[in-house]
Amino acid sequence: MPSWIWFTLGAVSFQTVRFMLQKQLSQVALGAGGATFARFLYSAPVVLAGLLIWVGSTGRDWPALTPAFWPYVLAGGLAQIFATLSMVALFRTRHFAVGITFKKTETLLTVFVGLIVLGETISLAGFAAILLGMVGVLILSDSGGVEVRGLRRFWNRAAGLGLLSGLLLAMSGVFYRGATLQVQTEDSTLRAILTLAAVGMSQLIGMGGWMALFDRGELVRVTRAWKTAGWIGLTSMAGSICWFNAFTLQTAAYVNAVGQVEVVLSLLASVLFFHEKLSAREYWGIALISASVLGLILLL
Repeated sequence: MPSWIWFTLGAVSFQTVRFMLQKQLSQVALGAGGATFARFLYSAPVVLAGLLIWVGSTGRDWPALTPAFWPYVLAGGLAQIFATLSMVALFRTRHFAVGITFKKTETLLTVFVGLIVLGETISLAGFAAILLGMVGVLILSDSGGVEVRGLRRFWNRAAGLGLLSGLLLAMSGVFYRGATLQVQTEDSTLRAILTLAAVGMSQLIGMGGWMALFDRGELVRVTRAWKTAGWIGLTSMAGSICWFNAFTLQTAAYVNAVGQVEVVLSLLASVLFFHEKLSAREYWGIALISASVLGLILLL
């Protein structure tokens, strides 16, 4: 298989473990902001050190950056922060596997974001696959309560958080792809690590500064929970390196489409680790979205 597929498979494996840790940590020690900030605090400095080591060991010169590099980095980093906040909040309202499936609407939404930002188009068959995925989203967002009627039966807090996180992640993926292409070097690993270091440090400084001003108590709790939070940072770093390598080598639509295997991994995690039971309706929703994504994989 092409190397970008292996990078994508590695990314979703690390990311599933990170979300499991964030779910656990947000339930016992930290709020949504703290669980989100932990991934930046314990990964960004390590990535920066890795970048310096990579440049020093390979003997390469620092690559030039185009003027569009930093706007892509900052826009993608900000979108990812709010997407992660939405996901951590979502974990408190629905099952782990369902929450991840909501997030994976980013693959469907990436098509639209790519069309707007990059001018990419899709075929009629691709549009049909997107509609199938939207049906799955509606099934998952159905609260199932007989006391709820009309659109409120489908539009609830879980649906809003899931779709918001999917849209923001779709935007961040396209922006990160754009940022890696602004690094003037043929070394794909250097482009990936440099972009990741720029994103991670900007997120660390931005969110760390905000918490220092407005939520110091949560900032202290993040440092005290270092035993678990540190693993969040390490798995985040490993996953991000894989994601950025994949985005460097292939378009965001391809990468996110293959990344849908995370739905299967999250389902296994939900049942095996959190001992959660999914309803038949939720299995149908996951199956429809997975079928939609498989269709996109075959069409791309």
